[in-house]
Amino acid sequence: MKKGIVYLIGAGPGDPKLITVRGVECIKKADVVVYDRLAGSRLLGYAAPHAEMIYVGKSPDRHTLRQEEINQLLVKKAAQGLVVARLKGGDPFVFGRGGEEAEVLVQNSIPFEVVPGITSAIAVPAYAGIPVTHRDCTSTLAIITGNEDPAKEDSSIAWDKIATAAGTLVFLMGMGNLPKITDRLMGAGRPASTPVALIRWGTRPEQRTLTGTLEDIADLAKQDDFKNPAIIIVGEVVKLREKLAWFENKPLFGKRIVVTRSREQASVLSEAIEALGGESWEFPAIKIEEPEDYTAMDSSIENIVQFDWLIFTSVNGVKYYMDRLKQHKKDIRELKGIRLCAIGPKTKESLEQYGLLVDYVPGEYRAEQIIEGLKDKVSPGTKVLLARADIARKVLPEALRELKADVTEVVAYRTLQGSSSSELLKQMLVDKEIDAVTFTSSSTVRNFVDLLGKENRVELLNGVVLASIGPVTSQTAVEMGLNIDIEAKEYTINGLVQELLAYFQ
Repeated sequence: MKKGIVYLIGAGPGDPKLITVRGVECIKKADVVVYDRLAGSRLLGYAAPHAEMIYVGKSPDRHTLRQEEINQLLVKKAAQGLVVARLKGGDPFVFGRGGEEAEVLVQNSIPFEVVPGITSAIAVPAYAGIPVTHRDCTSTLAIITGNEDPAKEDSSIAWDKIATAAGTLVFLMGMGNLPKITDRLMGAGRPASTPVALIRWGTRPEQRTLTGTLEDIADLAKQDDFKNPAIIIVGEVVKLREKLAWFENKPLFGKRIVVTRSREQASVLSEAIEALGGESWEFPAIKIEEPEDYTAMDSSIENIVQFDWLIFTSVNGVKYYMDRLKQHKKDIRELKGIRLCAIGPKTKESLEQYGLLVDYVPGEYRAEQIIEGLKDKVSPGTKVLLARADIARKVLPEALRELKADVTEVVAYRTLQGSSSSELLKQMLVDKEIDAVTFTSSSTVRNFVDLLGKENRVELLNGVVLASIGPVTSQTAVEMGLNIDIEAKEYTINGLVQELLAYFQ
């Protein structure tokens, strides 16, 4: 029987990219993922398809499972020979009760490893432009639980010492006790004018920061209805926020944007969104797979020398055709003398990576524009090969045939519906946690609506900005009952990002 093990993993403060490489490795090989409320849900996407997901989140007013039950759950699953990823917000040993879980595992002879995480005590202030130490302000830092009632007589916190012993005080999970915390600090000698910052949902698009002083922060928080999850920072370093704030100043800060491209291609758009301060939520509505039948493509490869033009309308078409060429023990020398057409700069760039120079790229990146450019280059009998998707529009081959060209179409790849689970996305839409959805092809639109449910699309997408890469995609969206708010002027990923930026700014 396989021996079980438990990985106590710090998931970091909220931004899913702040988890460690080791943490991701452990999630990927887990049979069971036991996760908290503050462990970013996007991290669950790293888990294997077979992994069991168990939510044990705790909030101030509700516990899914008590800590003792969580401890026994970890023991039970590991004793069955399973690899368990215990995913905890922040660091498991900084007020994460990871030490208690580790003790129970030792008592039951269950192997475990600790994977440290970035604690919110330092990461969240950093994202708000507040360094917890600074040579001009303080060289000392104290991290304190905010859960303990400051008014109780047998407090484990030495308020008379901690109030003035450290230059920066960081309280975790203390919003419910904020008035008592500020009273105890002032009562123990901390000046009422000491700067204070409250940061809610730090490192996430929902991040909000409220500043004040020990004297007035509790009243300000009440007026602003400022609630958990939040941390409290006390000290002169809070003043540095005025000139060091960076995250909240990014142009797409606070925007959570859904990317519907295939998983293999989503990264380009996702990275562009995140570089501008937004959060990309990848929901692959399509997946790209090889053809079911290679007969037509193989025949075109064997007879490649007969063609005058080879037209590619996507990066995927280039990739799958060139891969198949290689499998036939052929290379780019087989394409000598054939003129190449690419529908856009990325497709052109993809061909150039194979050492191929493109003869024609239309000024407007759509099939109709290819025809305009090829009118003077294609004569009756010109042999044209189109290597593209199984569901590609018929506009291009039909127009070429009207020019009396001899057109051969081959399926280079298939576009299928993605296998993304829609339940989490639906809930996020209901909770108004999604700001925009991007569509980069007609198939992303159709499959997104199918996955979401045609009957739910209008209600769920109410108030959500819908962005399209170009008019063809927009037309499909309209046919599917969607209203497009943004359409890229340049039909590229960069063009789409620029329009998103202009819209939200």
